[in-house]
This record gives sequence, C-alpha cells and structure tokens, in this order.
Amino acid sequence: MSRQDPQVVVRLPIELKDWLDGQARVNGSSRTWEIVRSIRERMARAGKSIGD
Repeated sequence: MSRQDPQVVVRLPIELKDWLDGQARVNGSSRTWEIVRSIRERMARAGKSIGD
C-alpha cells in the first residue's frame, strides 16, 4: 500500500489489538497488513473483489 491510500482511525478492543500484533509477528507483517488481509479474506468469502 502506498502513502496515497486513505487512512482510517479504528478503535479496537485491547485483546483484538494484541491478537493482531501477534499475527503480524508470526507472519512477518504489520498490524495494518493483517487488517487488510482479514478484510480481503472476508470479501473473497462473500464473492467480492477489490473494485466491485
């Protein structure tokens, strides 16, 4: 993702933030990428793709 992508402020329960941080460590990625990955997986299950 580039710096031109829009930013969104999201409040998360601490346990969800901690889980995301752990997933990011395991996957060698960032918390942001873990959120993006999760949303894209959910979109795929719903039969949607980016741009739909």
